[in-house]
Amino acid sequence: MKKYDVTGIGNALVDIEFKVKDQFFTDNGVEKGLMTLVDEDRQNALMQVIDTEHAKKQCGGSAGNTVIALSQFGGKSYYSCKVANDELGYFYMNDMKDAGVSHNLNESNLAEGITGKCLVMVTDDAERTMNTYLGITATYSTADVNEAAIKDSQYLYIEGYLITSENGKQAMKHAKKIAEENGVKVALTFSDPAMVKYFKEPMTEVVGASVDLLFANEEEAMTFTGKDNLLEAREELKKVAKHFVITQGKNGAMIYDGDTFIDIEPYATTAIDSNGAGDMFAGAFMYGITNGHSYASSGKLASMASSKIVSQFGPRLQWHEAKDILAKLNP
Repeated sequence: MKKYDVTGIGNALVDIEFKVKDQFFTDNGVEKGLMTLVDEDRQNALMQVIDTEHAKKQCGGSAGNTVIALSQFGGKSYYSCKVANDELGYFYMNDMKDAGVSHNLNESNLAEGITGKCLVMVTDDAERTMNTYLGITATYSTADVNEAAIKDSQYLYIEGYLITSENGKQAMKHAKKIAEENGVKVALTFSDPAMVKYFKEPMTEVVGASVDLLFANEEEAMTFTGKDNLLEAREELKKVAKHFVITQGKNGAMIYDGDTFIDIEPYATTAIDSNGAGDMFAGAFMYGITNGHSYASSGKLASMASSKIVSQFGPRLQWHEAKDILAKLNP
């Protein structure tokens, strides 16, 4: 019996989420709908014009959100990440602990520097736009990968955002190698269309011959494969992933279980915030497949969970909400 269902690696970011109108993007030169890496000065300038009093603050980052989701459904997760010894670093460490996730952070290993922050701007159409200053997490490297945790997990979950730096790419490859050499399955999320558009070559290098499980949305799947329709893209993905999930927003999701395609129906909801929907889908799905559920059942759970997330503000469920969703899956 493995100690963890999933060990995740990724950029540790404190999410600062707030609502804006489209005019905010025009006034402040922000490109809507994308994750954009910015420097500290640029992020501080944006911080000066947002309504910080009503902003929501939580520990996050893509993989961070996913391992928290898995934990909320009752799974056992570990997160390997990097924050600084500043106020937000301590906030991140304590918030992760409160979320029930084991991690590599303690007061003695918090580095000098600035903890990464992600400004998450949500518009009335539920679109999320992110401006991210990585801070200390930009230095995440092979030294921060916990080999013992990976070996003691059913799955390693790799966040695609790490691909933006050479040291991050090496950490991805190092962790994947540890997993493969020790019979641990490897899951990878592309994280954002920009990661496969601008970093396709290094991302392909990380994927290597294959991964056990791949998460992508429609745009990422088509961009990575170079296909202009989803039917061709999904056939191409079979060459690099033994199993994969393609999320389709309001149209649900498509799962390849290694043999057949499974269509996952969406659940009716009123979307107000899409931030964290993909992370929640991955977390709920991986909880399912590591805790005795079929791919179809895990997909249903993930669809229910992500529909709940987009109907509220913020990327995280309340604990009772996760339990309610599980009860609906297993009445």
